[in-house]
Amino acid sequence: METEIAENDFIQRYDLYGCIQCGKCTGGCPVSLKSPLNIRRLVNEATLLDPSEAAQGKADLIGDCTTCETGTLRCPNGVKPSEVVIGIRGVLIEQGEMPQTVQEALESAFTKGNPFGRAKNKRAEWAADLDVKNIADGDKADMLYYVCCEASYDPRAQDVAKSIVNVLKTAGVDFGILGNSEVCCGSEMRRLGEEGLFEELAENNMAQFNDLGIKHIVTTSPHCFNALKNEYADANFEVQHYTQLVSNLIDSDRLKFTKSVDKRVTYHDPCFLGKQNKVFDEPRNILRSIPGIEFVEFDRSHEKSLCCEGGGGRMWVDSESDANGRQSEVRVRDAAEMGVDIIAVACPFCMLTLEDAVKAEELEEKIQILDISELVNQAL
Repeated sequence: METEIAENDFIQRYDLYGCIQCGKCTGGCPVSLKSPLNIRRLVNEATLLDPSEAAQGKADLIGDCTTCETGTLRCPNGVKPSEVVIGIRGVLIEQGEMPQTVQEALESAFTKGNPFGRAKNKRAEWAADLDVKNIADGDKADMLYYVCCEASYDPRAQDVAKSIVNVLKTAGVDFGILGNSEVCCGSEMRRLGEEGLFEELAENNMAQFNDLGIKHIVTTSPHCFNALKNEYADANFEVQHYTQLVSNLIDSDRLKFTKSVDKRVTYHDPCFLGKQNKVFDEPRNILRSIPGIEFVEFDRSHEKSLCCEGGGGRMWVDSESDANGRQSEVRVRDAAEMGVDIIAVACPFCMLTLEDAVKAEELEEKIQILDISELVNQAL
């Protein structure tokens, strides 16, 4: 009887009876060409089986999903396959069947406030010499710059945070950070299946935002942006991705360029910014506003953008399907054929996966991966 209730709860929670097995989710899945993961079959099995049975033996397979939500966006009946994946991952966590790397990331997010195992008191070292306000220490500011774990700890992503700080300062934006008091937004923890941990991180973050009177937030990462905007319950603040803010600063003449960046540039739409939140125009407005840039589009752009495979917890999952290559490698090969000098990005995960792909494809002499904020910084 308990199994039947659990099965029915799972079906109702994810509206699985709405699935008509049309296969549009699998047909649109960006990893379907390289992975045996079949989203349509997964949803069907989740409808027919007890959740524990549906999850059985799928720890490796389910890790291939990036939760880019292409399948969800294409479903004609409103079923959300990416949420089903998250639910099955949750079952696997309860069964102790997730990879050790995932377990370590979850434990670190719980104990240290970040999934990388780094010390809490090292989170703000990147900003030590930048004279940035610390709102958690009592400094007053109109806006919180929520840096994110990747940009706080990864040396390459720290360059992006520094660029954003310089851009905001140049435009006269009154902002501050939380310093070592900032903790993970929980986005990737939720997508790894640990919704309880996500809720705890979200509640703690909300409590801190409320205590500090924070009403306006700008983020580095589209993943943080999406979580704060769409997944934090009863949020009483406004949140922007930094590209939205910078685009507004350019349009209002608060940010003016003095240098030319004479490069041929394309832009890679991050899934969590583009597909999931329809932020397409602002990053392109920034790039087209920078003097000297010749902007060209990927064939697969906007809603059709090819996922880099960095999201959905994939940063902590080694997949057997990676032996068949990653989509990020396809992306940089396409860029090479277009003759671009730079692939502009607006997400730390995209930046790191595409830089790895450039190395894997031995294209370091031809293509550079730069965050949009870094290009803006070059033109100031």
